[in-house]
Amino acid sequence: MTIRVSHVHGEHLAVEAPNGTEILRYVYRPDPDAFEARKPYAHPVRTLAGSTVTGYRPSDHRWHKGLQMTASHLSGQNFWGGNCYVHGEGYLRLPDRVGSMRHDGFTDLTVTDERLDLTEELTWVENGGRAWAREVRGLAVHTVDEETGAWTLDWSIRLTNVHDQTLLFGSPTTEGRERAGYTGLQWRGPRDFTGGGVFTPDSEPGVGAERAMGTQGPWLAFTAEHDGTDTHSTLVFAHAPENLDESSAIHASHWFVRSEPIPTVAFSWAFFEEFALPPGESFGYRYRVVIADGAWDRDRVGRHLEGLPW
Repeated sequence: MTIRVSHVHGEHLAVEAPNGTEILRYVYRPDPDAFEARKPYAHPVRTLAGSTVTGYRPSDHRWHKGLQMTASHLSGQNFWGGNCYVHGEGYLRLPDRVGSMRHDGFTDLTVTDERLDLTEELTWVENGGRAWAREVRGLAVHTVDEETGAWTLDWSIRLTNVHDQTLLFGSPTTEGRERAGYTGLQWRGPRDFTGGGVFTPDSEPGVGAERAMGTQGPWLAFTAEHDGTDTHSTLVFAHAPENLDESSAIHASHWFVRSEPIPTVAFSWAFFEEFALPPGESFGYRYRVVIADGAWDRDRVGRHLEGLPW
């Protein structure tokens, strides 16, 4: 039983589980609409049973695309996409502030029977065409377990400031909008995740996103019942230990999570405060997303994560 990886050069990579389900498509071709902040993204992402757990270009936010790395406020530029939040004026359509993340190439692509590991180089380009940052991104698909009904996606980032000025990372909340810390690695769920259950190690399933918004913790889970199939899915978003270590992480991370009116989760690296990245300096984070069939509870999530060493 092995995974299969296919590559349509210049467009995407896809991973197929041993049962034939395409569980991940990583798209790196440039988007046609610059206002949506051109960048690579993962969609569709599916459970082993074939349930789709990512949304793509929903009518409420066309720039939401599956699972993607973002930066909503970066020294006056928007690498999230769509409207920009301006203090005292609200959300404005400012196309000249929307940047992009350019795929420069894969420097490593290793496939074994049980996992995919890839390393990608990207350039963060401000709207005027100047390179502001270089990124080394890592993705790994592993622990594809049909008996458990789950598989794991690891996503890492190492970002270096190549600008001649300090880069300031923020969010709508740092600009004055409460409870709007969206920035960093962001997941957008499909419509049937709306109103789903959200819980953390310190809460029970179904408590909801409101109590988790803006909190910190090693992981957060999101469960939903799918329309038309009488099935459930669970996504678990987890930090690598060093992300929450104040002595090693560049900035404290908090959960940005909504269940309604839209389902979304972000590992927000600048929820409440800006942080600075001087010229030539770098920062890095590592994240994990477990994609599972079924409505998992807190104990099952905890046991599963304990069996996935970093």
